[in-house]
Amino acid sequence: MKNVIIQTEYVTLGQLLKITDCISSGGLAKIYLIENPTYVNGEIENRRGRKLYREDQINIHGVGEFVIR
Repeated sequence: MKNVIIQTEYVTLGQLLKITDCISSGGLAKIYLIENPTYVNGEIENRRGRKLYREDQINIHGVGEFVIR
């Protein structure tokens, strides 16, 4: 499980996809989430605007598992 360190209160799922190099631009987030199962704290998530806070666990199919720190 990889740590993603943020300096703000939260980061959106779309921003996380960019941080982890899953997508090259924010506009691709919606399509990416439709085509690739992504779980936040064990529940499937497809909203690119989902706010991720510290200690949230994200599993991106084919990429890996991440924890917000």
